[in-house]
Amino acid sequence: MTETTMSTAKPSILRGFDLKTAGPAIALLILCVIGFLLNPAFLSEGNITNLLTRSAFIGIIAVGATFVITAGGIDLSVGSMAAVIAGVMIIVMNSAVDTFGTGVTTVLIGCGCSIILGLGAGLVNGFLTTKGKIEAFIVTLGTMGIYRSLVTYFADGGTLSLNYDIRGVYRPVYYDSFFGLPIPVWVFIIVSIAGWFLMNRTAFGRYCTAIGSNESVAKYSAIKVDRVKTLTYVIQGLCVSLATIIYVPRLGSASSSTGVLWELEAIAAVIIGGTVLKGGYGRIGGTILGALILTTIGNILNFTDMISNYLNGTMQGLIIIVAVWLQRGDWGRSKSAD
Repeated sequence: MTETTMSTAKPSILRGFDLKTAGPAIALLILCVIGFLLNPAFLSEGNITNLLTRSAFIGIIAVGATFVITAGGIDLSVGSMAAVIAGVMIIVMNSAVDTFGTGVTTVLIGCGCSIILGLGAGLVNGFLTTKGKIEAFIVTLGTMGIYRSLVTYFADGGTLSLNYDIRGVYRPVYYDSFFGLPIPVWVFIIVSIAGWFLMNRTAFGRYCTAIGSNESVAKYSAIKVDRVKTLTYVIQGLCVSLATIIYVPRLGSASSSTGVLWELEAIAAVIIGGTVLKGGYGRIGGTILGALILTTIGNILNFTDMISNYLNGTMQGLIIIVAVWLQRGDWGRSKSAD
C-alpha cells in the first residue's frame, strides 16, 4: 500500500513541474554558475549592473516583439527603426538648440520626436500587413531596408553626433541610477510590468493569443483582427522608441551601424522565453529571462578566450534554431513512434 501511494505521488509531483516554463530560469541560473566559475568577477556589482543595463535595450524591444509574435506576426525592422529614430532625434535636438538652448526642454523635444516616430513606424508596418494584405515578413524586410538607408542618407554615409552640451544634460538618462538601479533598468522593469499586465490581464492579450492560434476562428468570434494586429506593431514601435531614448545618451551618436542585429536579439529573446514562433502563445516573463540569457552569454564570452566575442551573433543564431526546434511538438512523438 505504501509503495503504491509513493508510486502515484511521484508522477503527480513531476506533473506539476513545467519544464517549458521553468526552462529559461534554469538556463539563466546555469549560465550564471558557468560565468562565476570562469571568472569570479562575473558576479561583481559592477558587472551585474552592466549586464542588466545592456539587457534593458533588447529586453524593452523584445517585450513589444512578444505581442507581435504571439499574434502570428514578425518584425524584422526594429534595429533599423531604432537607427533612424536615433538619427532623427539627434538632428531635431541639434536644430532645437538655437530656439530652446541646451537644456531639458530640448531633450524632451527629442524624446517626444522618438515616441511619435516609433508609433508612426509601427502603424505603417501594421497597416501594410493588415490592410495591404502583405506578409509581415515582406513588409518589415522592406521597411528594414528603408529605415537603414534613411539613417545612412541623413548621416551622409558617416555619423550623426549630438551637440556636446545637450549630451551633458541627456547623459544621466543612461548613466545615472535610482535606488541603486540604473535608469534603463527601471524603464525595462516598468515596460515589462505593463507588458505582462496587458498580455495576461486584458482582453487585448487574449485576442493576441486567439489570433495567433487561429486567425479565422478569431474573426468568427467577432475579434477585430486587423485592429489588434496593427496595435501589436504600434506597441512594438513604442517599445523601440523607448529603447532608443535610453540608448542615444550612451554614445551620443547614430550611424548606419546603429541597432544592427537588434531584430535577431529581440526575436531570440522572445523564442528562448517560450513564446511560440508560429503564434498563439506568449510569455512576457519568459521574454525578460530570454533577454537576460542573451546578454549573459555575450558577457561570458567577454570573460573567456575560448570563443571569440565576435561570434556572439553566431551563438544567437544557433540559439534561435535550437529553441524553435525544441518548440516543435512532433520531434519527440516521432521518436517515440519509432
